Amino acid sequence: MDGQADLRVVNARVVTPSGSIDGGVAAADGEIVAVGSERNLPDADRTIDAEGNYLIPGFIDPHVHWGLSRYEYEYHEGLAHDFETETRGAVHGGVTSVVNFLLQPDPYVPDMDFFREVGEENSYIDFAYHAIVHQDHHVEEIQDLAEEGVRSFKVFFNWYKHASPELGIDHSDAGRVYKVLDDVADIPGGVVMFHAENEDLAIERRKELQEEGRNDLEAWSESAPNICEAMQIEQIGRLTEFTDSRAYIVHMSTGEGVDICERFQEKGVNLHAETLPAFLAHTKDKDLGNWGKISPPLRGEESKKRLWEGLRNGTVEYLGTDHCPHKIEFKEKDTGKYGDVWDAIPGDNNGIEYFLPVMMSEGVNKNRLSMERLVEVACENNAKRWGLYPRKGALAEGSDADMVIVDLDKSRVVDDDFYHTMEPGYSTFHGEELTGLPTHTIVGGEVVVEDDELQVDKGGRSYLARGPEGVVRE
Repeated sequence: MDGQADLRVVNARVVTPSGSIDGGVAAADGEIVAVGSERNLPDADRTIDAEGNYLIPGFIDPHVHWGLSRYEYEYHEGLAHDFETETRGAVHGGVTSVVNFLLQPDPYVPDMDFFREVGEENSYIDFAYHAIVHQDHHVEEIQDLAEEGVRSFKVFFNWYKHASPELGIDHSDAGRVYKVLDDVADIPGGVVMFHAENEDLAIERRKELQEEGRNDLEAWSESAPNICEAMQIEQIGRLTEFTDSRAYIVHMSTGEGVDICERFQEKGVNLHAETLPAFLAHTKDKDLGNWGKISPPLRGEESKKRLWEGLRNGTVEYLGTDHCPHKIEFKEKDTGKYGDVWDAIPGDNNGIEYFLPVMMSEGVNKNRLSMERLVEVACENNAKRWGLYPRKGALAEGSDADMVIVDLDKSRVVDDDFYHTMEPGYSTFHGEELTGLPTHTIVGGEVVVEDDELQVDKGGRSYLARGPEGVVRE
């Protein structure tokens, strides 16, 4: 570029779509204007020395549930609250874009102005939306939602028939799944997302285990055994093939799921999957109490190993967190960490803030995943799948200057001071030491976190409306 940039980061190991280079990145007016060796970068108002650390695109979390907890706030109030608290944690953890699930029983389209404005006013990062389709009138507004920039729709296929009615989610049967897949097949860039667990089987297992007097985290895992996930993914693959649509399994947890996805992908079926850091780091026998109650549940060592293999060989192409912000008293239902596992609220807390540190600690630093492959699955692939690429997910000229400097030797023990979200008091990683943390998080060319200190106020971020060709810059 001609003239002065606003910011440049130098002396970095820069991970670009075409490979890693030694050099830096320059940004002006929120966009990346140069990537290359330091001598080829323009001068800038401010220069940050990365001290030889990695410079990568900010992580994109495609799986969060702002406003989910209804214990303190009405849904719309909860959205405003969570956008501020949880995206504050996101930038401390190196996440610079998010796709949040809309969830209400009422139609979504009449509230789209609110959904757009509440994020723009309260978020620290740019954001997009998926819509959870759990009422018949939600199916009817799919085409209108696409016009509003929402092109991904989540279905709870058979799950939430019985579990956690307070979350306000209704399950879908195969008939609704067929209709949603068929409708979305005609939407350019449209994707149907699935929570894939069979609760008809799980409710019977739950009764058996409760009759045995079981009340522990392993019992929760045994109540929804691997077959619960496998049989739903099998049906989803077949229905996706039948409708020639596009499907995405959220939070896949089992080795059986990896095998099934691989088989359908080899047939050319558009079936893809995401997994979570919690499933890559934990197993069902870990002493987590009710803090480890996730839906689907934690699995055994074989599934953990197969998920890592899937990430490396391309069968599992996406990462998310399923971040569910609940205060600890609501998560535990006031029965404590080892209280009633059957009544405790499912879902992990603070995932968005531990997302990058866990993947650096468990993936890159333990040689399970290269830095380049991690950037591909947590940044580039997530941006492409949700229509955000190349504006997001890449360090390339013309992309938004959303960047993170990562020190692979920086470590911290996860305790109450680690988190900056609404509830810092628990997560599935509490008490563990994580190695590989951000030193700087940059959003739109602006340094938002530096050496663990927040540098900006909330708000002023953009709703990423996705059109037929993806998101465009306004």
